[in-house]
Amino acid sequence: MNSKLIMTICAAFLAVMGIALTFAADDIIITFVAEPTEILRIISQLLGATYFAFAVLNWMAKGAIIGGIYNKPLVMANFAHFFIGGAMLAKTALRNQQLPAGLVILAGIYVVMALLFAFIMFRHPNNRTA
Repeated sequence: MNSKLIMTICAAFLAVMGIALTFAADDIIITFVAEPTEILRIISQLLGATYFAFAVLNWMAKGAIIGGIYNKPLVMANFAHFFIGGAMLAKTALRNQQLPAGLVILAGIYVVMALLFAFIMFRHPNNRTA
């Protein structure tokens, strides 16, 4: 499995999420909550900034050797984010059948990314996959 491809896809996904939450916070809040409040707007924009920063980190590290002991903090941070987020989203999607389809798709993306980063975390990189 090519870690450069995984890091590129992850960076693109997080960048889209970050830009959307930063610049279209009101629209996203209206879609899921109905009425944006100042605190929800601030939290959404801060979350968007965090996603975008994570995207930049992943984008800049995509060419480095990743896996095993190499870039372990980067892999662990990505794994933790996607594992915790995926578990929470999957649990919510399984408990509440009335959720929008977008959240179910998001849960699937998070679970797949968590599995990919778990795979990267426990494999030794070689020249072919680095």
